[in-house]
Amino acid sequence: MVNNETVLVLDFGGQYCQLIARRVRECSVYCEIKSYKTPIAELEKKHYKAIILTGGPNSVYDEKSPHYDKALFSLGVPILGICYGAQLMAYMLGGKVSSSEVREYGKTPFHVTDAKSLIFADVPESSVCWMSHTDYISAVPEGFQSAAVSDACPVAAMECQERKLYAVQFHPEVQHTEYGQQILKNFLFKVCGCKGDWVMSSFIEQTIAEIRQKVGNKKVLCGLSGGVDSSVAAVLMHKAIGKNLTCIFVDHGMLRKEEGDQVETVFRKQFDMNLIRVNAGEQFLQKLQGVTDPEQKRKIIGEGFIRTFEAESRKLGKVEFLCQGTIYPDVVESGTGNAAVIKSHHNVGGLPKDIGFEGIIEPLRDLFKDEVREVGTQLGIPEDLVWRQPFPGPGLGIRILGEVTAEKVAVLQEADAIFREEVANAGLRKKISQYFAVLTNMRSVGVMGDGRTYDYTVALRGVTTSDFMTADWARIPYDVLEKSSERIINEVHGVNRVVYDITSKPPATIEWE
Repeated sequence: MVNNETVLVLDFGGQYCQLIARRVRECSVYCEIKSYKTPIAELEKKHYKAIILTGGPNSVYDEKSPHYDKALFSLGVPILGICYGAQLMAYMLGGKVSSSEVREYGKTPFHVTDAKSLIFADVPESSVCWMSHTDYISAVPEGFQSAAVSDACPVAAMECQERKLYAVQFHPEVQHTEYGQQILKNFLFKVCGCKGDWVMSSFIEQTIAEIRQKVGNKKVLCGLSGGVDSSVAAVLMHKAIGKNLTCIFVDHGMLRKEEGDQVETVFRKQFDMNLIRVNAGEQFLQKLQGVTDPEQKRKIIGEGFIRTFEAESRKLGKVEFLCQGTIYPDVVESGTGNAAVIKSHHNVGGLPKDIGFEGIIEPLRDLFKDEVREVGTQLGIPEDLVWRQPFPGPGLGIRILGEVTAEKVAVLQEADAIFREEVANAGLRKKISQYFAVLTNMRSVGVMGDGRTYDYTVALRGVTTSDFMTADWARIPYDVLEKSSERIINEVHGVNRVVYDITSKPPATIEWE
């Protein structure tokens, strides 16, 4: 990306690495992420406006922990260290980092001690931040001073205004830090002097140009599911290369109710794309017979997608590239870099090594869901599609706990459609970030009419989130849940109990599998 005030997020293995980048972009400042393994010579050539050092799960005293060239702090570039990044700054510049007997984790009150600190401008003297650390800065380097404290942390923040070096022990990028975005804004605008003139249209223009440069006159296949991510990726590719793009829509038989027909209509009639629809439900269900492990289901479905693409591409002649709608939460949760693996995603973990294409293009790889929707809106995609509920690549296959069968798919399609309809009827469609039904593998006794039943339990799931990295369970009104439950039990054969999931992320993931 060509930009005259690019901020670098230097990743030391923090789970919130991309979230930091997202918060920076929310300030209309472009940023990019690079690994701590990037040579300092490469950083010097880029002339970054600022550098942010991320958190990480390690201790700075561990020889195996990620470190960096001390010359980083002599580049003359403003630097903000976060959590591990703060400790690394202190350690490398001669301060002291110690291990505490009291581990701070979660919402923590902290107090600003330097009223003249630029990064704490317009931040109250006392507020709440999000801590996640055992080690702490026990002595600041020469030329630094402590700017904030907490009950268990004598240096919740430190700074050297002369060198424009700042560090915070907490995580300003997460929503739980009350004034976290203000702190980042202060760093970007008051310390770094950023203009804040980057907009999403710049991303679109640059991405289209990069796609054209990479692809040239070669052919591209796009895995189109009809979900928000793959749809935006497909239209972005279509804007870049036109008829050199062929979209393969694999209907694996585990889509939401009537979704297959809707996808075909939108992309053939409205966008005039080269679209091949493959009805492969029976084949996928056969491969999933007897399979109950969620990771195995994801791998089977993911590889099935790719094999189907290969089969179709052979019919089309030579096709060099595969386009996917991967977004950054997929990458983070699949364990990119030093981040811990939570679960593999269809677009990431399911790719077989012998993919058979020259390369993979993931135009949305650096974006979060709300940013993807903004791109889709600017590209002219209909609102109904842009705001379609997030849907995993494996579809209902991972919303059916245990073995996937045609009967279970039919049950879940009906239950899910009812729940989504009632949420929409209540005017909550855009107020709940994601909502769907899960068919559990649990049967329970019930009474319907004068008879005893022994049928499935359906779980309803709703969350609110701005980034899908963390999420809170949605407080859906009782009358909406009641109406959904009544309709599901009365209208869907094989269900006699409905429950609502009130678990946030973490500790749970948004999907059940």
